[in-house]
Amino acid sequence: MPLVCIDHSDNRTNATGIAGTIHDAIVRVYEIPERDRFQVITSRPAATIVAEDAGLGFDRTDPVIIQIFTQHGRSIGAKQRLYAEIASRLEQVGVAGADVFISYVENGPEDWSFGFGRAQYLTGELAVPLADPTASSR
Repeated sequence: MPLVCIDHSDNRTNATGIAGTIHDAIVRVYEIPERDRFQVITSRPAATIVAEDAGLGFDRTDPVIIQIFTQHGRSIGAKQRLYAEIASRLEQVGVAGADVFISYVENGPEDWSFGFGRAQYLTGELAVPLADPTASSR
């Protein structure tokens, strides 16, 4: 159950395509249910997104900032496959690889409430997703 926050400039006119593409990549790589979709999509003036060179020697032209919040337990390899899948799919909707910026934040079952002020993973209303057995693999 990832929560995905997507920020992009209002120069981009395909917010729905970008969001759908990211979700499709997560469904494919993490094998989550199609309707397990929680996204916050924000279009903002280009000047309000600053994503400069991090020492990698390339420039971004119109960055798409993606923050993925999810439960811990997936392997480094699975995360890397997800990053590659997102970038590959976003290229198909006009987002250059240099413009894809992903931040991945992990937490535990106690860190989620889906409504009514209850932590449904802790109360048993939702089953805690199984951890990836290769999570400790480097």
